[in-house]
Amino acid sequence: MTSNDSSENLRNRLAEKMAGDITLSEKPGESLKKWRLNFEISQTDIANYLKVSPSVISDYESGRRKSPGTLIVRKIVESLLEIDIERGGKKIHAYESILNAENSSKSIYSTYEYTIPIQLAKLVNLIEGDIVYKGAEKPLYGFSVIDSQRAILELSSHEFQKLYGWSTDRAMIFTKVSTGKSPMVAIRVTNLKPGVVVLHGLREEEVEPVVVKMAEVDRIPLVATTMDLDQIVQLLKKYSQYYAKE
Repeated sequence: MTSNDSSENLRNRLAEKMAGDITLSEKPGESLKKWRLNFEISQTDIANYLKVSPSVISDYESGRRKSPGTLIVRKIVESLLEIDIERGGKKIHAYESILNAENSSKSIYSTYEYTIPIQLAKLVNLIEGDIVYKGAEKPLYGFSVIDSQRAILELSSHEFQKLYGWSTDRAMIFTKVSTGKSPMVAIRVTNLKPGVVVLHGLREEEVEPVVVKMAEVDRIPLVATTMDLDQIVQLLKKYSQYYAKE
């Protein structure tokens, strides 16, 4: 298979995944918004590509307009991929390791995807965390609990990206950390950046200053918590069923 064939295959597989995720979602608008944010593309950029008003994209994402059909979803997905290719294709290739990964990894303690996003303040409150660095707040569409020691020892920087699941705007909760430095170093060398990094087992004052500096460079919110890990997972999974209705 030639390089062009491989790239086309990757694009087609990713397009299929994205379109299916949006179409089958209970809230297609939220799923559409999640993918747009993942690709760091504005509503205006999509609208310009499709030659429609930005309000059309906004209405789909907010639910003000009837859920888009499969044809419109396909066009929006194609616009996201085409715009990314024009920008160098970094986001598409960042998903390659996820597409090629096994369904599970020994490094992943738990992972979960939200239909309705959770805000950073709500997450911090639920896990009784301390904000070490506020960063750029984003809606969080899921969480992954990572065995930090396994991830750092067993995964290459390329393989590390598969820990993100299907939304980069998620909480990456690292357990078995001593200072928080290793997870932040791993994140720094990847193209994908999480919505927030949670250092489990550390108090705010135990986080090294260099870790905070690394979070500041990418403007990634940094949180520390010592809550029981199983309790964290239980509370965050319950959020989508109970807290999203508030």
